[in-house]
Amino acid sequence: MASITLENLNKTYPNGFVSVKNLSLHIEDGEFVTFFGPSGCGKSTILRMIGGMEDITSGEIYLGKDLLNDILPRDRSLAMAFQNYQLYSHLNVYDNIALGLRLRNLPRQIIDSRVKNGQHIFFNITDILEKKIRVINEAQKQRVALGRAVVCKPKVLLVDEDFARQNEHRRKEMMRDIRRINKELGITVLYVTNKRGETEIAGQKVISMRDGEVVDIKKI
Repeated sequence: MASITLENLNKTYPNGFVSVKNLSLHIEDGEFVTFFGPSGCGKSTILRMIGGMEDITSGEIYLGKDLLNDILPRDRSLAMAFQNYQLYSHLNVYDNIALGLRLRNLPRQIIDSRVKNGQHIFFNITDILEKKIRVINEAQKQRVALGRAVVCKPKVLLVDEDFARQNEHRRKEMMRDIRRINKELGITVLYVTNKRGETEIAGQKVISMRDGEVVDIKKI
């Protein structure tokens, strides 16, 4: 199961700022959920706690029936797409996408199949697989980062609004890519945005936040 359950989740920073207040939510397996709200409302903090990039002050996070609190980020069945693509400029596109698979010691033929099939089906960047990261454009880097996440077959994809460092046309292209990942692969998607217009085209459920709390949940 790739459901996400948050139980009485809290995040308070050392300076006393309360980012998330006693939050309890359940996200179903395969849902596309958008967290919407102004900067500082806690929506990105929630994603980072789920991904293990932020410590939890109190509360519990479950992936299916598995408690994630003390599981290292690399051992969670999640993929994260944040502002820093974490691509290696000295490697080509193929090697960047394949890196996570190689770290899992998968056979070469499986790695090759996943990389080439995934890029052809979902991202249409097969023609740049041999190019170095430093020579491709920002839109292509964004797709490489998404492709690397998908080939590892995560149960949940976390996408922060800062990941979409593109103009409006490219943001819409990215949204289409992520919706295809959700629909065709069945991967649960949690997406964060402060753009109200994106909530109408993004997911099946919109969770509106203010001051660290949920103020509305709406099905699209």
